[in-house]
Amino acid sequence: MKVLVSACIMGVNCKYNGKNNKNSAAVNFLKGKEVISICPEILAGMKTPRPCAEIVDGRVVDENGTDVSSEYDKAVEAALSQIQNEEIDLVILQSRSPTCSVNQIYDGSFTGKLIPGMGLFAKALKQRGYHVIDVEEI
Repeated sequence: MKVLVSACIMGVNCKYNGKNNKNSAAVNFLKGKEVISICPEILAGMKTPRPCAEIVDGRVVDENGTDVSSEYDKAVEAALSQIQNEEIDLVILQSRSPTCSVNQIYDGSFTGKLIPGMGLFAKALKQRGYHVIDVEEI
């Protein structure tokens, strides 16, 4: 089984704040499987750390009010390009990310309020027919 997984889940320090989201349950689940670890933001050359970003009215805006949608669109394209020739059975993505979230995103107020929604990469993968789950579903 080949699994695409958010790099931060595997312990890579690529989150906006320079940290990771290492998830022991996911790491254990992935033992014995072929793993492709990916961080769209890093692939697009975004720095770590970087300002926190949320989706506001369909645009990605950072905590300083800067529209960074083009950077995040570039991140999605870079990630899709990297996996285009892979036969991926399952995708496990990080919760609440403007890129990778599967079920919920922050509401754009930078107050921690969650709303139903998907990150840009998760949405692009689902539209292409990949089986995508949130890491919290493991």
